Amino acid sequence: MVATATPKTPFYREMLRSPRAVLAPMAGYTDAPFRRLALEHGAAWTVSEMVLARGLLAGERKSTELGAPYPGEPNLVVQLFGDDPEVLRDAAAKAEALFSPVALDLNMGCPAPKLAGRGGACLLQTPERAFELVRAMRQGTGLEVSAKIRLGWDEDGSLEVAQGLEAAGVALITVHGRTSRQRYAGLANWEAIGRVAQAVRVPVLGSGDVTTCEGFFQRLETGVAGVMIGRGAVGNPWIFRQIASGTPAPTLQERIQTALRHAELNVQWYGEFNGLRQLRKVLYRYFPAIPALHPVLKQVSTLRELRQALLSAEVPEAPGRPSAPEYPECGR
Repeated sequence: MVATATPKTPFYREMLRSPRAVLAPMAGYTDAPFRRLALEHGAAWTVSEMVLARGLLAGERKSTELGAPYPGEPNLVVQLFGDDPEVLRDAAAKAEALFSPVALDLNMGCPAPKLAGRGGACLLQTPERAFELVRAMRQGTGLEVSAKIRLGWDEDGSLEVAQGLEAAGVALITVHGRTSRQRYAGLANWEAIGRVAQAVRVPVLGSGDVTTCEGFFQRLETGVAGVMIGRGAVGNPWIFRQIASGTPAPTLQERIQTALRHAELNVQWYGEFNGLRQLRKVLYRYFPAIPALHPVLKQVSTLRELRQALLSAEVPEAPGRPSAPEYPECGR
């Protein structure tokens, strides 16, 4: 299962002719319904939850479902997780055939202890192995291959890793501005991300702590080609729309409509019970300014219950006033 190593189209460079915002891969969050919602609101492209390469080759249902696109899904990048070159090569070929993505990404940033030693951020301890994985993936697919890294395992070694990845043939590098040991504590180091962007010729995306449109444009000043937004987009898909077109913060009615849209997409994908249960961790985040609504949204089991709960949130708003001041409008 070996294909040409020459990318069919320069997807990443084409999409980054001007700086763009991208939906980051997040286990348990960036499933097909949320990816669809992010694209509808202006994300340049989306990245799947990480797909275990061995599981994909073995035909495991969970691995296959994690990468599965919704019908006609555009601009999907599938992220693979693993540490064996032959497995990654064959998984790259299978992912291309099964999911028809626009590119493939290697996970070099997951810090989860339960996956230690099997790939993810552990590859930052053995970067030569990571470079070998990239070369193997490029042997298995004609698509562009990218990599998402952290600054390092316990200290910043991102420059050396990024330069090695570039030499191995990646088309894009995303840098999360924390070490693996930090996990999600502290603040992302955007100065370090900027140094990587200046040190390699391939496009570099930065990631970490971007929750507003203003934050996006501030981070562009580091020299990155764009920004990957993860946690800042959960319950806040409008951030992509605000970045792309400078629209104002959503009204309460828009929040209600989008939360319902997300729930309906989940029901179509998972069925009503599983779809609503899976979404409980997200629904309340659509309404940060209405904490009294959160307990109900964390327990809904049907669309009817959700609609009834959201009807209770419909209170008069002053014209033009956003219902969530922590997501300010941005006109840049």
